[in-house]
Amino acid sequence: MSSTGAAATTTSRISTTALTTHLTVLAFLSATTLYCFYKSRRLRHPKPSPSPSNPSLTSATRKGKLFFISQTGTSKELAQRLLNLLTSNNLPFDLVDPNVYEPEDLHQETLVLIIASTWEDGKPPSNGVFLSNWLSESAEDFRVGSLLLNKCKFAVFGVGSKAYGDNFNAVARGFSTKMRSLGGMEILPLCEGDVDEGELDKAFGVWSKEVIRVLKVGELSGDGSDLIVENGDANGYELIDGSDYEEDDDYEDEDEENGGDSDIVDLEDIAGKAPSKKDVGVITSNGKKNGVKEMVTPVIRASLTKQGYKIIGSHSGVKICRWTKSQLRGRGGCYKHSFYGIESHRCMEATPSLACANKCVFCWRHHTNPVGKSWQWKMDDPLMIVNSAIEQHKKMIKQMKGVPGVTAERLSEGLLPRHCALSLVGEPIMYPEINSLIEELHQRRISTFLVTNAQFPEKIVSLTPITQLYVSVDAGTKDSMKAIDRPLFGDFWERFVDSLKALRDKQQRTVYRLTLVKGWNTEDVDAYSSLFGIGNPDFVEIKGVTYCGTSATSKLTMENVPWHADVKAFSEALAEKSNGEYEVACEHVHSCCVLLAKVDKFKIDGQWHTWIDYEKFHDLVASGEPFGSNEYMAPTPSWAVYGANEGGFDPEQARYKKERNHKSSR
Repeated sequence: MSSTGAAATTTSRISTTALTTHLTVLAFLSATTLYCFYKSRRLRHPKPSPSPSNPSLTSATRKGKLFFISQTGTSKELAQRLLNLLTSNNLPFDLVDPNVYEPEDLHQETLVLIIASTWEDGKPPSNGVFLSNWLSESAEDFRVGSLLLNKCKFAVFGVGSKAYGDNFNAVARGFSTKMRSLGGMEILPLCEGDVDEGELDKAFGVWSKEVIRVLKVGELSGDGSDLIVENGDANGYELIDGSDYEEDDDYEDEDEENGGDSDIVDLEDIAGKAPSKKDVGVITSNGKKNGVKEMVTPVIRASLTKQGYKIIGSHSGVKICRWTKSQLRGRGGCYKHSFYGIESHRCMEATPSLACANKCVFCWRHHTNPVGKSWQWKMDDPLMIVNSAIEQHKKMIKQMKGVPGVTAERLSEGLLPRHCALSLVGEPIMYPEINSLIEELHQRRISTFLVTNAQFPEKIVSLTPITQLYVSVDAGTKDSMKAIDRPLFGDFWERFVDSLKALRDKQQRTVYRLTLVKGWNTEDVDAYSSLFGIGNPDFVEIKGVTYCGTSATSKLTMENVPWHADVKAFSEALAEKSNGEYEVACEHVHSCCVLLAKVDKFKIDGQWHTWIDYEKFHDLVASGEPFGSNEYMAPTPSWAVYGANEGGFDPEQARYKKERNHKSSR
């Protein structure tokens, strides 16, 4: 062999040896990296300790796992219903909260069922964040591979709202996609429950039946040749040939098995149970009743009825206000009584549309109403709505008969409502026949206050004259409004600004309504003042947020509720920013509410005229001629004026104070 050939052979051997060494080192490093990768995950999310409450961690054999991804409790409730059905069919499962489950154990599971709700911006509820992130990281990591879950068979049911567009059931879709990408076998197609379509409970019942059928009949492999049944000791599952198995339809419907009785509430994550089938009516597919889509589904109807609402037709509602009860007893009226002369005991709270385009963090209805960006439901006649609202309101007033303090005179007055606050819940301006409804109220000489969330500017433009038109101004900047109102529209800020512009052209009384949430929007004085010139409102109502109790749909606590002194300070600062255009006119201490009014229109010879001459207003409407807000104003009584000793409390009413022994947190 030539020296050149020998040298080449030697070089080749050295290269081969070096390459082998390099690959060995690389393999070792990869294995070490992968170990550290999983180790770091275990440190971030420690594996739960075995306990009696976690039987799956102490059991020698692994049962099927039933996960619930839930914010307010409904996915857990639905999972519990399914668990009962599985148990009654001798199919052993563990109900699992992902918060106490180690995702690294997922590859050991042979069967997983997931019920997942979608929360804000298409994100998972808090108890499913870690599991979702773990699946995402694993699916995107080349070191994990596509066979991690090749022994796991699974099915997913999603709870969502189509009103959220691309985010509809985003969490459930994500679980389905990620688990398939990791080798999991989906034994049933993803089932997406839509609360807007109205038959979430029915869809879940159908899906649950399919789960039972698949588990008992098979259809787990691509050709349907094998199935899962309980093994001899009923502690786990085994695969057997299902060719000679006949389908069994004798199991009970889970709705009937659970009594069909219930309490479900939220939209994306309904918190409770659904009404029984006998309450559903004639329902076809896609949440339609007699072929027409219903706004108030059986689930939502049951929830709102439980809260005291009287549901009218398919999309309206009425509810008696606590201030109505208070003034019936002679114990004081609401801030509208102090600011505008409303007789609270003759005021009817109603709405022709329970749907809304926002999910505000301070929603005092805890998001139990539907959501939507346009009218897409069956529509009831405005005359029917008005007649029914008055009838239901009277029934609620009659229930006050015999209550201490309610006199025969006040009761008879309360049975004849003279005012309608179209601000109960939802977005009343969405109702296509809103003008006809307002005109019907005015014909009965019932004044109207309407509140809109400033997402439908074209509706404001076409709105007929009303007594007083409100626009909710919950934030002074685009970012803070997105955080507080959580709007459905992508162009929510543009819609908001256009709504303010539309308000400017209205001739009747107009109001900006500001809800102060400490820690969220109480520092935006400059931003708020910059909005005054856009809508040029007659009044600005500034009210501290009302705390409505603990709710998984809101992060607010009592710490977010400002004191009346805070509201006053904010109001005074805002008035000062207006350079004399607005002044603080009235206050209602009990409601933590302050009113700014335009000086040149409503302060005459040093006296405020924020009250309303309601009879004059109705005469002006009946005339058919154009008229302005200064034509039906009335003097404000001294007790309602800002800084008065009465603090906005009518001295003709009797004030009652409850004994409170708890320490002040101030």
